[in-house]
Amino acid sequence: MTLATLRGSLRFRLLLGTLFWIAATILVAGWGLGNMFRQHVELQFHAELKTHLDQLTAQLALDDQGRPTLAMPLSDPRLNKPFAGLYWQIDRLAGAGLPANLAVMRSRSLWDQVLRVPADSPASGEVHQHRIAGPQGEMLGMVERSVRIDELPLRLIVAADEGLMIEPVARFNKELWLALGVLGLGLALAALVQVFIGLAPLRKLRAALGRVHRGEAQRMEEAFPVEIMPLVEEFNTVLARNAEVVERARTQAGNLAHALKTPLSVLANAADGKDDALARLVAAQVEMARRQVDYHLARAQAAAAVRLPGARTPLEPVVDGLARTMRRIHAGRDLELVAQPMTASLAFRGEEQDLQEMLGNLFDNACKWASRRVEIDAGIEQDRLVIRVDDDGKGIAAAQREAMLRRGVRADQQVPGSGLGLAIVDDLARMYGGQVVLADSPLGGLRAVLTLPAAQ
Repeated sequence: MTLATLRGSLRFRLLLGTLFWIAATILVAGWGLGNMFRQHVELQFHAELKTHLDQLTAQLALDDQGRPTLAMPLSDPRLNKPFAGLYWQIDRLAGAGLPANLAVMRSRSLWDQVLRVPADSPASGEVHQHRIAGPQGEMLGMVERSVRIDELPLRLIVAADEGLMIEPVARFNKELWLALGVLGLGLALAALVQVFIGLAPLRKLRAALGRVHRGEAQRMEEAFPVEIMPLVEEFNTVLARNAEVVERARTQAGNLAHALKTPLSVLANAADGKDDALARLVAAQVEMARRQVDYHLARAQAAAAVRLPGARTPLEPVVDGLARTMRRIHAGRDLELVAQPMTASLAFRGEEQDLQEMLGNLFDNACKWASRRVEIDAGIEQDRLVIRVDDDGKGIAAAQREAMLRRGVRADQQVPGSGLGLAIVDDLARMYGGQVVLADSPLGGLRAVLTLPAAQ
């Protein structure tokens, strides 16, 4: 399927639009949920640090020598495990004539390391947050508070490995995108099924139109959804009106033929039996007028029939009927007229009268020129109905074959005929999108190959 075809496909547009919005929604949802969870974990991380800082502040006291000490150890066991990722430290701030002193006290988890914190002087009781390097090079999230105990300025620090915050976020994001991927795949499959199910009536409509086009039905009788039924009803109305137009055209053509043939018969009868120049002129002009009336009426009827969809004519009954007729017409010539076996699937997508007109002219022409044998064969080639009529006569030179398809041209003036038979066949075939070709026959005479649209 080409890109231009895809762009013009309603199914492709619906799928593309739906899949685009599914993908966009999944991406926005994943980004939003990931950020919300990360912020939640960050808040919990710093809230836990502040809880430890509050515990450290609450347990801070001075011993008998005025040195900072903890009334009770902090409850988290990680603080007693070396490099466990959670640390506290107490620094002495400069003040009251005393110099600053790093790490007056620190948690056992720091072992022999000291936290290097930014030079900061928060107001008493105020909490600050920082990011610092840990004892093993990892990044730590840190909270600090400055307090005074008996005029002794101290800086309380609690820090934890940011990996405790990053790892849950990474795991959550991995599981989140996996879940959203499964959800997106499910939504894409649902959209695919919905589009195919939703457009199924259009495929059914296309199949119904195909049956009408192939001549298998005269109208669409299937049940369709209420959204499509108005279109189906309008189409059936158009088909009915076309059928009425064709029938009216046939009736008018028949009326015109009757109206013209009656005065022509009167003129022909008036000139019959007389041998003067006027009688011969009248007879010749009447014959010419009859040929022209027959030719143009056949074209008018065929043109009306071509515009009527749903026409389907099986080939075998028409061939058998014409073969019987030709055997009776040419019974005195001892002709062998052979129709090869034909399957019931061979059918012409058009009116029976037009098929009879075309094949009748070809059969009659072959019988006129045949010596002893005429053969008729048919088949399907590239979805086209191909009918071959062969005779064992003298044939026609290749240079003259194209001229034989023109109106009024006859191969031999001694053989009865109007010279319109092959021209009518050619015109009717072209109206249906087909053609007639003259070629050499395997029997030694002329082969007429008639190609017409096939009804499936």
